Amino acid sequence: MVFYLSFSVKNLFLHKTKSTDMYWTLELASYLSDAPWPANKDELIDYAIRAGAPLEVVENLQSIEDEGEIYESMEEIWPDYPTDEDYLWNEDEY
Repeated sequence: MVFYLSFSVKNLFLHKTKSTDMYWTLELASYLSDAPWPANKDELIDYAIRAGAPLEVVENLQSIEDEGEIYESMEEIWPDYPTDEDYLWNEDEY
């Protein structure tokens, strides 16, 4: 596997040149919970860097095939992202 360095205005990141699949966890996805939705790929990467998200979050966002799409929510990036509907909450009981 070959590595190269890429410089950002604020940060230095180590990138893998070999393509890898994204992997998300609830912890990683939580770093984008306050992202400025709707947003495009570059805006989300910029937000993750400024928010101090782990390198895995930035790498996951960089691995998205970009066609200039605007993402409305985390569910569009990670289709398996759990939503409120995934939990069996009965709000009437509270």
